[in-house]
Amino acid sequence: MKITENKPPRIFQVGFDHEKIDIADCGAIELAANEQVTFHTPAGGEYDVARKDFGFYATPSVNGRLKRFNFKTALVKNRIDQFFILLVEEGKEALFFDYIAKDRQELVCWLDQEANLEKIAAIFTPGTDANR
Repeated sequence: MKITENKPPRIFQVGFDHEKIDIADCGAIELAANEQVTFHTPAGGEYDVARKDFGFYATPSVNGRLKRFNFKTALVKNRIDQFFILLVEEGKEALFFDYIAKDRQELVCWLDQEANLEKIAAIFTPGTDANR
């Protein structure tokens, strides 16, 4: 693992119109295949990113590990039809809904709910050429 810290952090803006937010880019982490980093929240939540030889596991299991660490996994769409996966700490749903309303995003579905995952899985047949 190689860590490069940005001192001072690079500050840039995201968002649309008058709703811009400053983000501080604090650094970069370069992982080799089969290495992982874990991010912790003050409330004890954990979020892992694991590097594989083909790419990354961008999240732990959305209906397993993330749920156990009190994260809800949201699929959202912004006003220019870009899709994002957001992790919402349980108890902070109101902040999440305020944020997506101000940024004119919409919740497509909660990816940690079994019924939604079953609907998604039913649309696609695992292992078929359509999924390659």
